[in-house]
Amino acid sequence: MKIGFCTLGCKVNQYETEAIKEKFSINGWEIKDFNEECDAYLINTCSVTSLSDRKSRQMIRRAHEKNKNAIIAVCGCYAQVSPEEIEKIEGVNIVIGTTDKLKAYELINEAVNKNIVRPLTNKESYEDMEITLFDSKTRAIIKVQDGCNNFCSYCIIPYARGRIRSRNPKKVYNECQKLSENGFLEVVLSGIHVCSYGRDLENFTLCDLLYKIHSIDIKRIRLSSIEPNAFNDDFFNMLKELNKICHHFHISLQSGCDETLKRMNRKYNSSFYKGICNRLIEEFPDTAITTDVIVGFPGETEEEFNKTVEFIKSIPFYKIHTFKYSVREGTVAANMPDQIPPDVKEKRSKIIIDISNEKQKEFERKYVGKTVEILVENKNKNGYYMGHTSNYIPVFVKSENNICDTLIKVEIKEYKNNMLIGKTAEDF
Repeated sequence: MKIGFCTLGCKVNQYETEAIKEKFSINGWEIKDFNEECDAYLINTCSVTSLSDRKSRQMIRRAHEKNKNAIIAVCGCYAQVSPEEIEKIEGVNIVIGTTDKLKAYELINEAVNKNIVRPLTNKESYEDMEITLFDSKTRAIIKVQDGCNNFCSYCIIPYARGRIRSRNPKKVYNECQKLSENGFLEVVLSGIHVCSYGRDLENFTLCDLLYKIHSIDIKRIRLSSIEPNAFNDDFFNMLKELNKICHHFHISLQSGCDETLKRMNRKYNSSFYKGICNRLIEEFPDTAITTDVIVGFPGETEEEFNKTVEFIKSIPFYKIHTFKYSVREGTVAANMPDQIPPDVKEKRSKIIIDISNEKQKEFERKYVGKTVEILVENKNKNGYYMGHTSNYIPVFVKSENNICDTLIKVEIKEYKNNMLIGKTAEDF
């Protein structure tokens, strides 16, 4: 039997799909490309924006078009918050949601003989998963946490994923140890709200987890998106002591205007956020900070938007990921007055994207002439190997040897066509 997988959305979804895929693989199913004709398809959906929902529906329909007799299973956030919509799409057999994803194997096997749609479950315990089969040796994503308690006024994720649940630290450690034994050089700790890790555990925090993992023979430890409030004194002291932690921090901003942040129900103001960024750069000069900004939030006036523009100009961001506010039914913001017209959102989005592009170029140009260490991940069609620095800057090099899955020193020679191009130590 053949099965194809499609993953939309965040690193947590990517991790969960790989864990599900492994269960099929070890039980004799043949894993095929999603665009091929298969006996079954699994679509792991996202629901962060209305565009995410639309992409999820498109992927479901694409699977049905490939094979109208195939079993189609849909899981993830969109399946959790809008199961009725998904059940109405032609070809869907199974709706799983955000919990019991590992049951996809049993449910699809059952559905081979019987057309079914399973009811969603909504348990609040952590669904443990683990990946043991590895195609690559560079970077591994590890899910350590699920759920969110913040309830930002625009966000559907707490309703889709439930309250915070932390993975057992011993299981996280054991998986990292296995990854190390299998040759991985970098792990990325991911979750829906990573900085909440440990809040539901007794006397164990995210810092404690990082100290524990740091003892393993892994070269780099990377954190996925993290909230500004995570950066307390304990966190900064931990960063000073643990040199394996990458100095790339994706710190969610959403708005540089305090009035907008308050309506968003964010738990900080722009002054606090700026203080965190300044301290990071002062104490760790190689820090690369990336962020998210939402434009066109309900009630965002031109004055408020301009405050955001001036604020992001004042922070030496590496990149800014821009999102046009999307109405999520069931959230507080969906019923707020003064919804912003699409054309205004589009205009504001372009302004932030242009600023981000200039900041990225400015940030990367500073590395010309420097020697850095990169983790080489792949080789492109132009013959360049690409790898990321510890602070997640892509660097391109050529080599006569196969240098994939290695950490190498590179001297950056030039910035050309928006790429940092270097030479390996052997060519110095």
